[in-house]
Amino acid sequence: MSGQHPDHSSLKAWLVLAVGLSAISTSVLFIRWASSAPGEAVAVWRTVFGALLLAPAALWKARPEMKALSVRDWVLIGISGLFLGLHFVTWINALYFTSVASASALVALSPLFLAALGFIILKERLGARESAALVIAILGAVALGWVNRTSGSGLGSDPMLGNTLALSAAGFVSVYLLVGRFVRQRRSWLAYVAPVYVVTALTTVAVALVQGIPLFGWGWEVYALCLGMAFVPHLMGHGSVNWSLKYLSAASVGLASLGVPVLSSLWGALAFNEIPSWPALGAMAVILAALGMFIHSQRSA
Repeated sequence: MSGQHPDHSSLKAWLVLAVGLSAISTSVLFIRWASSAPGEAVAVWRTVFGALLLAPAALWKARPEMKALSVRDWVLIGISGLFLGLHFVTWINALYFTSVASASALVALSPLFLAALGFIILKERLGARESAALVIAILGAVALGWVNRTSGSGLGSDPMLGNTLALSAAGFVSVYLLVGRFVRQRRSWLAYVAPVYVVTALTTVAVALVQGIPLFGWGWEVYALCLGMAFVPHLMGHGSVNWSLKYLSAASVGLASLGVPVLSSLWGALAFNEIPSWPALGAMAVILAALGMFIHSQRSA
């Protein structure tokens, strides 16, 4: 009997992970459907609703731990929330300018950004296969940008800008994850992420105010979609992924996460009739293959 329990837990974790990744992939639908409002306003209400939805659980279960956070913890939480807020602003705006498939493939590069940041900041060594994967992914991203620049149909109003924003989003979320490594070694997920989400919301509000973006006066459906975004991809999606990490290795979760850009691209094709060209599909396949090579090399290390 004792030998069956880990298998049962692992199967449950894989099922929860599949639900979570599917939920994350729906983000592109909510964002596009809410695009009657500027991306900055959508980012504000997604993050504000996300912080409010998580607040009751945090106050109930993690209030003593949050009170015990050190000054260093709060500084790191501030940095983490700042970069997560910038991630949401750039990611949402990326989908306004380029195709779902391109934006999803490029933002998925965050594991490689994280490895590069670890190499630069933490002096973590990269193996030969990891370095090769990094180079291949960069070549794939360059190829995708070139294909989008020279193609010009069904790719969005400004594919180069959109792709640049998606790459920026990948870089910003990598800093958020890198900082989270430090805090999460000593703090629970809820005690860390609840204040991070508050800082994230404040960051998106600041960006919108600086740019003069109005936050009120949009149709009720925009606010409903932002609330749905906060609940489905924001809490249900990322919450399920974080829960599964207790039972599955980070490399396994990372490898499974490669399905998100595929699912997102499928949503783009079904909902918005965005069918990538064959060269674009080839470039995206190179990016995902490089990510798979990178994560597999970490798994076998």
